[in-house]
Amino acid sequence: MSATQLAYTYAKERILDGRLRGGELVSEGDIARGTGLSRTPVREAFLRLETEGLIRLYPKRGALVVPVSAGEVESVMETRTLVERFAIETVIRRWIELRPEIEAALTRQESFADPERAWEFVEADHEFHRVFVAGVGNPILLALHDSMRDRQSRMGLTALMRDGDRTRRILDEHRALADAVLAGREELAVTLIDRHLAGTLALLQSSTLTPESPDDA
Repeated sequence: MSATQLAYTYAKERILDGRLRGGELVSEGDIARGTGLSRTPVREAFLRLETEGLIRLYPKRGALVVPVSAGEVESVMETRTLVERFAIETVIRRWIELRPEIEAALTRQESFADPERAWEFVEADHEFHRVFVAGVGNPILLALHDSMRDRQSRMGLTALMRDGDRTRRILDEHRALADAVLAGREELAVTLIDRHLAGTLALLQSSTLTPESPDDA
């Protein structure tokens, strides 16, 4: 791993798992000290993170971790609903066998139900939903879903922090959805995925803020 890649990975992991929170100002020196690197690779890593929309650079001041905005939440959740609803309908209509993958994803997520493992829980949440999209066998559709992974992870962690009961509710909703899909109950499965994602959207809408610059804070 190059020095730039190391700095990039170090900073990105901390943004996605919430150790660097939206609205927080982080300097090149902070990341350089954390990685034992010089500021040059950190500066290059910051440029990459800015192109991904995770930070906003302010010369001589550092980088602002961009908060999850209301508009971003709506766009991501709208896209997820369209993709995942189509995937579930297709899996049921074609009788695509996904029982082993679904059960494995549920078991894995249940193993991360401890609040101390929220980040792993959120990653397992993505993998559960991905099972249905991957099952369709459309690589373009899967690539679209995967492209939202970072945003989905940040949003999922925000939702868990907002609602202490969210972990158990997600597991219950995932189990109900899995049962409906495996039973071939298309109408129920579509209702459940719509309700599940709408619940996440409502929770995020109540907790997200419009990004601010250091001058506005």
